[in-house]
Amino acid sequence: MAVTMPVSEAAARGEQAHRTGVNADHRLTLGGYGLTDADPAADRRRGVTLPVSILLHAAAAAAIVVVPLLVADAIPEPNSGVRAFLVEPIAAPVPPPPPPPRLAAAPRVAPKALQETPAFVAPVEFPTEITPKAALDLGGLEAGSADGVEGGVPGGVVGGIVGGLPDAPPPPVVPRRVGASIREPRRLVVVAPVYPEIAAKARLQGIVIIEATVDERGRVVHTTLLRGVPLLNDAALEAVKQWVYTPTLLNGVPTPIIMTVTVHFRLNGPTA
Repeated sequence: MAVTMPVSEAAARGEQAHRTGVNADHRLTLGGYGLTDADPAADRRRGVTLPVSILLHAAAAAAIVVVPLLVADAIPEPNSGVRAFLVEPIAAPVPPPPPPPRLAAAPRVAPKALQETPAFVAPVEFPTEITPKAALDLGGLEAGSADGVEGGVPGGVVGGIVGGLPDAPPPPVVPRRVGASIREPRRLVVVAPVYPEIAAKARLQGIVIIEATVDERGRVVHTTLLRGVPLLNDAALEAVKQWVYTPTLLNGVPTPIIMTVTVHFRLNGPTA
């Protein structure tokens, strides 16, 4: 809105200002409000406007940050809409097993009639005489006399065996293993093994361990290889079978034994 005044009034004020030395532009007013920097009301309004403006801007910034957080927590979940449900598929029931094949009907067997055993009944009639039973058939042999015959046995039975039945053979004696109460017997005959030619050329030496069974007379009757060298085993077994030991007595009775024998093969020494 433009402010106008009469030219004469303006000129008069200009002269008065010239005389007093004060610039008339700094004293212009509009509706009672000062329009220049010299007006004290303008200074007061400027001092209030700046803090109010800062407070308003700070409140707006806080509202921009805080309000979305409060609204996000307060948003209710929708009660309607499309919802997906994952359901395990229904498995078809297992079909029942087929019925077992029908078995052919077994033929019916008529039960046997039980024969009742007649109870003991006392005889009504008594026999007048008792008939003796027939004598034992001896197959054509004639009964001997009361005193017997030559070649017979006094008090013997017709058709019996003279001398009775033979005695049963004694049970076999189980060999006992050397050790504890059974000592190793002493060798009486030692046969040295023959060194195999191929083993001698190969300069092969070693030992052969054999399990030997010695009978009641002290002779080796059975051998079993426990450990050895392939080129030397046969020669060791052949030699041990010819060895003879002193008989082993157990409670005064000759007893077979089982013992371990070691045969040494040396190129520059005795072998046994």
